[in-house]
Amino acid sequence: MNRLFYIILCILISTGMATAQSSEDNQGITMKGKPVTLLGTKAYIGEMAPDFTGIDSNMKEVKLSDFKGKVVVLSVFPSVDTKVCAAQTRRFNEEASGLGKDVVVLTLSKDLPFALERFCAAEGIDRIYTLSDYRESEFGMNYGFLIKENKLLARGVVVIGKDGKITYVQYVKDISQEPDYKATIAAVKKAK
Repeated sequence: MNRLFYIILCILISTGMATAQSSEDNQGITMKGKPVTLLGTKAYIGEMAPDFTGIDSNMKEVKLSDFKGKVVVLSVFPSVDTKVCAAQTRRFNEEASGLGKDVVVLTLSKDLPFALERFCAAEGIDRIYTLSDYRESEFGMNYGFLIKENKLLARGVVVIGKDGKITYVQYVKDISQEPDYKATIAAVKKAK
């Protein structure tokens, strides 16, 4: 029944008959200067982080709640097969080693798990978890990162404290640009 609901919701959203976005909250996000529409519920600082399920490189379901009690960094991007997304993944992999054992970095995209695994193996990415949101777009809808025009995820970062509350949110204004790493790392240190 739940799967049927998601299918119907996706059809309604894609045909414009329903929308789960707040148009005022999602204005100003562009892809190479062209405005895009973000679907879903925007994340706000101070709110409890909605749980979601992503698919790891072994095709196993991984939930945000699996990392309860840790500071979680959600590094979000459209596709690891682009220069900016690859750079973002490499950078967070480097940063992860200095953040401590009580911090976990999850990367999220709509890439298939096999593509994420291939990239990580080729690049030596071994300090972060890569998760795919390709099945249900659950993360994209729960955090307001799903791009209506191409069904990819927008670029951004969300930091979640050990108490499960969102402590930092960054929706990158132009998806072709990298996120603010310095602000993200400062937010992670503050959340520890």
